[in-house]
Amino acid sequence: MGLKLPQIPARLAIKVFESFGWRIARIKGSHHIMVKDGERANLSIPVKDKGNTPLKPGLLRALIRDANLTLGEFLNKYNSM
Repeated sequence: MGLKLPQIPARLAIKVFESFGWRIARIKGSHHIMVKDGERANLSIPVKDKGNTPLKPGLLRALIRDANLTLGEFLNKYNSM
């Protein structure tokens, strides 16, 4: 069975991705588009209610995978913040 993800608000997920070198390139509607040099993928993170709404587990897993991170790497960084 997989690792259980905690309920992580969008604004904190953005901070974790920023710590791995991702940056916000633009904001389109309620989505923050993040890019990283050398990566082909973009991360599109929905930010509702000023970023306090938690991301759904499936979306968060997909974002972590698209960022070429493991769940362990992401959660270790999140827990150390």
